[in-house]
Amino acid sequence: MSGVLRPGLAICAALWLSAACGRTDLSKLEVGDRIVTPSITGVQAEKIKIVGSSTVAPFATAVAEQFGAVSEWPTPVVETTGTGGGFKAFCLGTGPEQPSISNASRPIKDSERALCAANGITDPVEIRIGYDGIVIANSKAGPDFDITKPQLYRALAKDLPDGSGGFVPNPNRSWHDVDPALPDEPILVFGPPPTSGTRDAFVELGMEHGALDDPQMAALHAEDEMAFLARAHTIRTDGAWIDFGENDAAIVQSLTKTPAAIGILGFSFLEQNSDRVKAARLAGVGADFDHIKSGDYGLSRMLFFYVKRENLGFVPGIAGFAEEFVSDGAAGPDGYLIDKGLIPLTDDDRTREQALAATLASTTDAD
Repeated sequence: MSGVLRPGLAICAALWLSAACGRTDLSKLEVGDRIVTPSITGVQAEKIKIVGSSTVAPFATAVAEQFGAVSEWPTPVVETTGTGGGFKAFCLGTGPEQPSISNASRPIKDSERALCAANGITDPVEIRIGYDGIVIANSKAGPDFDITKPQLYRALAKDLPDGSGGFVPNPNRSWHDVDPALPDEPILVFGPPPTSGTRDAFVELGMEHGALDDPQMAALHAEDEMAFLARAHTIRTDGAWIDFGENDAAIVQSLTKTPAAIGILGFSFLEQNSDRVKAARLAGVGADFDHIKSGDYGLSRMLFFYVKRENLGFVPGIAGFAEEFVSDGAAGPDGYLIDKGLIPLTDDDRTREQALAATLASTTDAD
């Protein structure tokens, strides 16, 4: 028998040259990977890799699970990196090992487009999925807040105008210091880090607009917009604001343990945790579905995902995933993403995004 493989061993060697028979190296597999023999199907299809916004991640995960269940392709892998971190990873290069999709809670910046272009990624496809609101939330056991953008600016800016053309470190320690009408509680905010699109939107829609209420800041805006933005967007670093990473669920958990604190969240996380946290009113307007969709709520924004055209030929299923994400069954008024807190586009806008996603399938077919 020397030099001759028995049939069972021959089959084992053909299937797994690098592993002993019956002992596949599971440490090199991910959860959900399928063991596929070359003699049956050839090379296993690459999984779609998705990175980006923590706000969009729950929606993308739901779509990925649905797509994996009903399509012929593996369930895509969704990684939460924050919008900025997502674009950085997305723009590093092309090929099946690189992310094919980046979720975003703000539009891509010119600098990020330039990074993409430098690495061979031209004209990423921007697809809108719906709206979201940035919610100022606290424990249901905590005080009620009705707050304005100028109050948010005065509470959270690192430095405030001194009224004489200069700036001083923010002296406000409690919400009562900011305005006697606010609760007499210490300013303690759990919020997203600088890589987060939620933070970008909060400082732009909230603090920047609030800063314009101050005459000195309004004058600075007229004289030097870049200097104004640097002042208006810089959050204090003395412990009043605590970065919580790309994990809104962790913020919710900490809010329940710290009733005096507030957190900056996406509306979808409020919806999913309404038994534990509540939202502040913003200048008297509630953070709810109707006010966000109408635009009456002043901290509302668009949500997106971006597709890397160059990967359409490397990773199968990208076009189908994009079409599922914006389908009526997912992102429509009665779609399964609405239950997770997505606020849908108008019918006309959704039709436009569906047509855009369909062009990806046409590109794939053409290839």
